[in-house]
Amino acid sequence: MSTVAVLDIGSNSIKILVAGRDERGRLQTVFQDARDARISTGINAARPVLGEDGMQRGLAAVQELLAAAAVHSPERAILVATSAVRDAANGAEFAARIARATGFELRILTGEEEANAIGRGLTGDPTLEDLQDFHVFDLGGGSLECLTFHGRRVAQALSLPLGCVRLTEKFVSDPAAPLSTDTRHALARHVQAALDEAGFRFDLPFPIAVATGGTVVSMRAIRAARQGVALEDTSPIVTLRYMRELLEQIGGLSLAERRAIPGLPPARADVFPAALATLVAVAEQAKVTAFRHSFYNLRYGLATELLDAG
Repeated sequence: MSTVAVLDIGSNSIKILVAGRDERGRLQTVFQDARDARISTGINAARPVLGEDGMQRGLAAVQELLAAAAVHSPERAILVATSAVRDAANGAEFAARIARATGFELRILTGEEEANAIGRGLTGDPTLEDLQDFHVFDLGGGSLECLTFHGRRVAQALSLPLGCVRLTEKFVSDPAAPLSTDTRHALARHVQAALDEAGFRFDLPFPIAVATGGTVVSMRAIRAARQGVALEDTSPIVTLRYMRELLEQIGGLSLAERRAIPGLPPARADVFPAALATLVAVAEQAKVTAFRHSFYNLRYGLATELLDAG
């Protein structure tokens, strides 16, 4: 099987996928891994700059993941970066450091390219083959991608600066403290106003939308830990009721208490309340009662692009 590798430098984590196609032409995961690097510290500044520590963490993660993927002998590889590098004043400098250290050029995706690659990845998810018209929301550390599919084709795609790292920096004065009710409401108003201002049309009358990203994975992982089962054995349906309950429970905890929650990655504990509040606000704005989680995402879309290019 011919395989390709896609390394995604996100605001919160850096992830790699090695994939090919099975005999039916479906995308087949060969290997995947991730490192929490948080290169995006300071992303909410008027002029964001990648810090030296963050760039060093990012470069180390990239090198580790490329070495792990090389064991699977991908025929081609692509390195991409999203919101944190895209918005940083020194993003080009970081890209040059990556190129010197690895020999790979770093492709910095525009918001539109990111959203459309996510859409391409989702259409390869066999668990979503029954869907024709649906909304998709992908929450990252720096941005929120919002898409609408009509007839399984992207009809609407927006990338908004509503990522959980960005909004934590903007609204949460002390990430070590519980999330106050006032902060939660202010964050929700900001998210909903941004969606209104961007003109995203919630024009589908369906009660469930599709969601991707680490926040939804973490919600399922917490549920899996509570049920004593593997994450993959939990339902992919994450209800608005469950999200509200989780926000109420976790929002009232200190950072130290959040880091001890089974299933929640400790590295995400500081931004998780803001991430939850964001997805609750999106669900309320979209008038959906649940999200249907998909593991297929940006990396799957870019892997499909590479494989199609031959």
